[in-house]
Amino acid sequence: MSTNIFNINDSHRLQTKQLDVPPRLLLGPGPSNAHPRILQAMAMRQIGHLDPAFLKLMDEIQELLRYAWQTDNKFTIPVSGTGSAAMEACFANLIEPGDKILIGVNGYFGNRMVDMAGRYGGEVRQLNRSWGEVFTMEEIRAGLEKHRPGVLGLVHAETSTGACQPLEDIGNLCREYDCLLLVDTVTSLGGVPVFIDEWKIDAGYSGSQKCLNCPPGIAPLTFGERALAKLRSRKSKVANWYLDMTMLMSYWGSERTYHHTAPINMNYGLREALRIVAEEGLEARWQRHREVSEFFWKGLRDIGLECHVVAEHRLPSLTTVKIPEGVDGKTVQKKLLNEFNIEIAGGLGELADKVWRVGLMGYNSRRENVVLLLKTLQTAIGVGD
Repeated sequence: MSTNIFNINDSHRLQTKQLDVPPRLLLGPGPSNAHPRILQAMAMRQIGHLDPAFLKLMDEIQELLRYAWQTDNKFTIPVSGTGSAAMEACFANLIEPGDKILIGVNGYFGNRMVDMAGRYGGEVRQLNRSWGEVFTMEEIRAGLEKHRPGVLGLVHAETSTGACQPLEDIGNLCREYDCLLLVDTVTSLGGVPVFIDEWKIDAGYSGSQKCLNCPPGIAPLTFGERALAKLRSRKSKVANWYLDMTMLMSYWGSERTYHHTAPINMNYGLREALRIVAEEGLEARWQRHREVSEFFWKGLRDIGLECHVVAEHRLPSLTTVKIPEGVDGKTVQKKLLNEFNIEIAGGLGELADKVWRVGLMGYNSRRENVVLLLKTLQTAIGVGD
């Protein structure tokens, strides 16, 4: 006799086949194709998130992240979530209602910074540039002088435009104005030079799925001493419980106090991704990204296509390619995907329908991928034959 007092509704009981996904070459703005070693690591059996073996793994991830970011910051951790979770963690922890924050907006992710900062009660001020351009030191100094913010937020590698913001002297300028420097390194970590300590960056965040080639779902974050001092001096609780770094410090610190169940297998994947970075070495890795991208840029010129960003500020890990007049960019994207299993992306915001975004990140930053993409682009749009 059944013990159920309700009839079971089977209308959503889908009988589906075993998962089978197409073999895409992911040359868009992310995710990039995961390195086979990373997928292998992620397939390993789980252990508990407080298991001594997992605690050792946590220490290794933190140390490898310090290498990748070139920092000695003690508080350097992976956030359980995608890069946007790490972005939000920075604003949730470093902004209190009424705090002034100045954000450089020259693309989609600068706008996202503005949105997040406002949601946490920040008095947001903006520096604005056309999408694809970068800010000068004079512009940043003028903004700091005018607004006197407590935090300056900048995107190092703007994924929507392919522009790389120079950062070398901005940290010193921020200290002159008693301002924290917060930097988005989502599309630069592991592919483009980033020096957290040398450039005096106070807080930074990134993602796993770009130049690190780990699937999305775990996101590096680092706070220097000035950022930690700001966090410790808060007058109000961090408004986001899940992303409250004052509590996560106890889990990622020596206490190992439970906060939430860490994504075990995502940490396996990130550890392997960072091992691969360390094995290759940063200098060699950065040089490879630069050389492969320059090979791509030359190939684009040879078939009559142009880049959106000037060479001086062009991002090696992501290139915005101008869509030729009379060409339907979305039709080309569909042709590449459906006929060649290659993914590239279109533009966002101001660059919608004006550019394609092509990522050559980490494991995907190889000449053979460039040769294949250039040939298929020729076929799809009929240029350079």
